[in-house]
Amino acid sequence: MGKFKAAFMFVTPDSDPKTHRTSLSTPEVLDLVVVGVRDYDQAANVARELVDQGVTAIELCGGFGQIGVARVAEAVGDRAFVGVVRFDRHPGLGYKSGDELFVKK
Repeated sequence: MGKFKAAFMFVTPDSDPKTHRTSLSTPEVLDLVVVGVRDYDQAANVARELVDQGVTAIELCGGFGQIGVARVAEAVGDRAFVGVVRFDRHPGLGYKSGDELFVKK
């Protein structure tokens, strides 16, 4: 059956997915990519790339607000499942939602 390919994505304004990326594997079950993105547009693009590489589940950090989660889910469609760790106000983002920081109004 092969290993389960998953990703965990975090969002911070100073992230670069080319350098803020790592992966790990368990011997038989899991291949996991951890990647940082700077905003929701980049998150959607990186999510599509991850799915193209075989990732079937993407978990988003609590910095993603509801709009950010929706953007990533829309980007991958039915090609991957999207889950999220929840913080309404994230302590690593100055106690704000990612929606406040990464959605242009």
